[in-house]
Amino acid sequence: MLVASTVALTSSSSAEVQHVSFSPTSSNQESKNSASRNRTTLVDMVIVPATTGQMGVLPGHVATIAELKRGVLSVHEGSETTKYFVSSSFVFIHANSFADIIAIEAVPLDWIDVNLVQKGLEDFTQKLSSATTELEKAEAQIGIDVHSALNSALTG
Repeated sequence: MLVASTVALTSSSSAEVQHVSFSPTSSNQESKNSASRNRTTLVDMVIVPATTGQMGVLPGHVATIAELKRGVLSVHEGSETTKYFVSSSFVFIHANSFADIIAIEAVPLDWIDVNLVQKGLEDFTQKLSSATTELEKAEAQIGIDVHSALNSALTG
């Protein structure tokens, strides 16, 4: 599933309140529901898990391209925070105060079962210890990496 989100970095005309516009979509959603393209929520900040560290995206952010690592993408709206687990992705922050977040997968953290994540981590650890080919080892290591990142995201 390819997930694309356009973040419009905007500020009010009175310059008292600044917001980021966040609209998560997926390629599957887009083909089924074109109306979702127009659904946008104003938020205060988006924090992305860049490979260089956590990066806060606010209105007026400098133009940047960053690779995102597996981890938590946080969307801050007032006193509420919505968190997503993202796998390999990129953020493109444009000079015109727009940003695009492109992710292979983005799942709300509250949709993820911590017990299944821990079981998956155990299963892939077992697969790694019994792997006999380089391909089996690589596949098991990827499973361990993803489930470790999921586990870290869920347990804080």
